[in-house]
Amino acid sequence: MIARNVTMRLKVNSVADFTQTLEKEVLPLLRRQKGFEDEITFIGPAGREAVGISFWDKQENAEAYSRGSYAEVLKALAKVLDGTPQVQTWDVCNSTVHKIAASVAA
Repeated sequence: MIARNVTMRLKVNSVADFTQTLEKEVLPLLRRQKGFEDEITFIGPAGREAVGISFWDKQENAEAYSRGSYAEVLKALAKVLDGTPQVQTWDVCNSTVHKIAASVAA
């Protein structure tokens, strides 16, 4: 499983708009993507930072999304973002929700 970690800076007083855009535009788009598993989004205490972590079944599907539909997500969120989001991709090694256990080296 792959996790895409997207760190975003939000415009002042845009948390409500951000969460509505996620619910109405971003999540429906993600759900249509091949290999999409889950999305978890966090808002910082001051309401100026957000982190979105999406989970994908495999690297190829995460990359296809990144090259394609991610541009639509950025366009939908443009009204609430301050600057360009930073994206990192990680291999998931452990998750209780997704029932992934760390591999034991032989």
